[in-house]
Amino acid sequence: MILFGTNPIAWANDDDQSIGAHIPTEQILHEAGEVIGFDGIENGHRWPSDPQQLKDLLGRYGLKFVSGWYSTALLTRSVEEEIAAVQEHLARLEANGCKVCIACECSNTVHGRPDVPVNARPRLTAEDMAEFGRKMEEFAQYLASRGVTLAYHHHMGTVVESPEEIDAFMAATGPATQLLFDTGHCTFGGGDPEAVLKRHVGRVAHFHAKNIRRAVTDEVRAKGMSFLQGVLAGAFTVPGDPEGAIDFQPLLKILADAGYDGWLVIEAEQDPDRRNPLEYQSLGLKSLKDMARAAGLH
Repeated sequence: MILFGTNPIAWANDDDQSIGAHIPTEQILHEAGEVIGFDGIENGHRWPSDPQQLKDLLGRYGLKFVSGWYSTALLTRSVEEEIAAVQEHLARLEANGCKVCIACECSNTVHGRPDVPVNARPRLTAEDMAEFGRKMEEFAQYLASRGVTLAYHHHMGTVVESPEEIDAFMAATGPATQLLFDTGHCTFGGGDPEAVLKRHVGRVAHFHAKNIRRAVTDEVRAKGMSFLQGVLAGAFTVPGDPEGAIDFQPLLKILADAGYDGWLVIEAEQDPDRRNPLEYQSLGLKSLKDMARAAGLH
């Protein structure tokens, strides 16, 4: 059954915690669960670290814990060290019945650095990508042994950003490593989301419905802006926004035809002082539900 989720970064940003810092945690959860009607919400820096406290907090607002971002550092540490590092995060996932672990290599990412252009991100050689993929697959096999699927998040400012890198990463990993397909990051990263999703839909375990404002993402590239500068300038928005550049209908049809059975998550960080989260997330959920229904996703 398809479930619809959101991410708290629409209200309070994780990479720059000053963005939305004035918005109370209770407001985020009340709006997401009781007003807008999402089924669940992803991790955020406001949530308690204790697994049961997290479950109880979200449950009070009718929300499930979807999953949460986990930063790997497999370019700088061993698989054994990564397995040791993930234990606290994994305990939260297991206690809350999460099916996927959202992972992204962050040992050398620039997406959280306001002073570094996103264009200056790190890149891997073919040999490095092969070794990175081998280690990620071994890590994913461990997570699978615990009943959790690794969903790798291709992301701006990281070593898996462009469509070519998504292809190379998927080729370098095996069946235990699944993909978090993010429409916005794929498009911002230079990809045609429909073409990339068609190539990899058989290994998609999680889906982020993220829209972009093309004029802003082009400006980020042309002016050498950082990822966070792009966020504040309005690079991202929700499905259904007339300013958005992505057509979600064919993407949802590809998921439906492949028998996708999981979460559709609206992850669209914006400046909440300029774009009201309640307004935009409400628009996003209604639009996404309408399009999913039309695509045959139930």
